[in-house]
Amino acid sequence: MRAAVYEGPRTVTVKDVPDARIEHPTDILVKITSTNICGSDLHMYEGRTSFETGRTLGHENLGQVVEVGKAVGKVKVGDWVVLPFNIACGFCKQCEQGLTSYCLTMQPDPGKAGAAYGFAEMGPYQGGQAELLRVPYGDFNALRLGEDAAERQLDYVMLADIFPTGYHATELAGVKPGDQTLVYGAGPVGLMAAYSALLKGAGRVWVADHQPDRLRLAEEIGAIPVNTAEEDPAEVVKEATLGLGADNGCECVGYQAHDPQGREDGALTMNGLIDAVRFTGGLGVVGVFLPEDPGAADTQGKAEAQGKMPIDFGMLWFKGLKVGTGQAPVKRYNRALRDLIAGGKAEPGFLVSHELDLDGAPSAYEHFDNRDDGWTKVVLHPQAGNGNGARAHTRKDSRHSAGPASHRTVEQLRHEAAKAGIEGRSHMNKQQLEQALDH
Repeated sequence: MRAAVYEGPRTVTVKDVPDARIEHPTDILVKITSTNICGSDLHMYEGRTSFETGRTLGHENLGQVVEVGKAVGKVKVGDWVVLPFNIACGFCKQCEQGLTSYCLTMQPDPGKAGAAYGFAEMGPYQGGQAELLRVPYGDFNALRLGEDAAERQLDYVMLADIFPTGYHATELAGVKPGDQTLVYGAGPVGLMAAYSALLKGAGRVWVADHQPDRLRLAEEIGAIPVNTAEEDPAEVVKEATLGLGADNGCECVGYQAHDPQGREDGALTMNGLIDAVRFTGGLGVVGVFLPEDPGAADTQGKAEAQGKMPIDFGMLWFKGLKVGTGQAPVKRYNRALRDLIAGGKAEPGFLVSHELDLDGAPSAYEHFDNRDDGWTKVVLHPQAGNGNGARAHTRKDSRHSAGPASHRTVEQLRHEAAKAGIEGRSHMNKQQLEQALDH
């Protein structure tokens, strides 16, 4: 079978590897039809982890079951399934508590917890950026999909990681209806956190980043973009909340956070949230932070290379902030989120900017790693053929467009609102500004 293989820093090749196969009676074998490139894949791609050369990447996977082990009773050949990036047993102490992201059985190192497909330090399992994937404990790990699975793969594949992970950030932060929430990071997970907060009924959601194309997506879903190259998110939020700050915040960037000039500062986003969130508020931290990052020694310092970040702990304590951290236990959320998609209440596929066949993976990694304009989320289709051309995904306008003025940016709309004498414009999102101008 063909697979996208890590060959060293910033080098991915697509080549023939041994076929995935059933190795245990509880395994299933899945023909992968959609698999995403994730922001955390870039940590490995850039050589900032211990990921071994020769391993297949890819932990956001969806496809059709082609073979099942003798002990599999629920999942059938032909079923469409989406696979949590967590590989879990379902019966250890952690899994029994719903903490599948910290499964004790599937992680072979007794000093660690948690396993995943094609991921550094999370077991020996191959990734799904390939034509076939072996799924351990298939009855437990595979989430079966409905009749619309084949035509709605771009929505359902987001259930493998980023939609539940973004939702997890809002759960850790304690987002409730009417809350005002600040999300740091407009990458796929940050946008999913903002989307989840809005689905939960948050009153206002700000998204802070310095990538214009990603901030435009934040506008489209009804969030308020904050360009960190031009504004301090904490000051924007405080000005909009009578100085009180946001009710809660989500950290969706991680240890390679950097300023608009490209200087890395692993504590940048955490300190921004500590400043911006009100007394006794909550923080949900799902951006990846590692106990060891040799690459940080040159870019940030020796302490940062050991996972020690200079966060403003005094202010964190003084404000009584609650902090939740860690990888998302995808199974805790994916069934409910699947049903939101099936019922037309959620369309997380709006994130997808490019769909490529498997041979396009090396180019896709390069564009995504460079944060090239418009490359917000890439889906690979291993069964699509052997060409290497990308095609831009056309986002649905019905749910994410704000109406006839949607071609205008928030900045342009605020300028027009100022000329029209509309009050409160600095606190309005794009849709609110357009509605005010229409009236």
